[in-house]
Amino acid sequence: MTAGEIGRRPWIVGVSGASGTPYAAAVLRALLDAGESVDLVVSRASRLTLLDETGIAFRDAHWRQDLGEWLARGADGKPDTFAVGAALDQVRYWSAGDLAAGPSSGSYPAKGMIIVPASTACVAGVALGLSKDLLQRAASVTLKEGRRLVVAVRETPLNGQTLKHLVALDEAGAVVLPASPAFYAGATHIQDLVDFVAGRALDAAGVPHRLYRRWEGELGGGSPDR
Repeated sequence: MTAGEIGRRPWIVGVSGASGTPYAAAVLRALLDAGESVDLVVSRASRLTLLDETGIAFRDAHWRQDLGEWLARGADGKPDTFAVGAALDQVRYWSAGDLAAGPSSGSYPAKGMIIVPASTACVAGVALGLSKDLLQRAASVTLKEGRRLVVAVRETPLNGQTLKHLVALDEAGAVVLPASPAFYAGATHIQDLVDFVAGRALDAAGVPHRLYRRWEGELGGGSPDR
């Protein structure tokens, strides 16, 4: 362990194969903007979704370059929308197949975990304690250690089996957070809708951010004419 890693307590961010990679990018950017350290786990299925939604091929050997390109891209697909730069120094990447990785153990120091987006397969795996890859194992560890687990499920409609899995996660102490954008914050761009969901995930994790305009009890506050 290097001097810079002593006392490091990251947020683990797991990205599963559901559609919604812009949600993950927004959460990651906001965590880094808040000065938080991040441990990133990208599932094998999510690489296909990322390639389909952004054109980015996420590679273990070039993860920093690929992550930088991903986080710089806006929700509308435009490259170089956001500046990332040195913030990537706060990220540690773990391969999804590495079950000996740090986050696989309860003794590994972490603040909690955010799964964004969470597919129904991922939800089932975590609810049943399958630990079939590092993402699921890290989530199980987060629950058993009593740390905050936020599951941003992205699927519609939801069948009965998935609903049962989500109830099981809720009963185990996780925060079940459907990726449901709201419109009262005055969204005028797709990025605003993405940032709302990312912001609610960070609210659930207890991480400060400025991703969306909060409700203040005034009707019409979200109107673009105001």
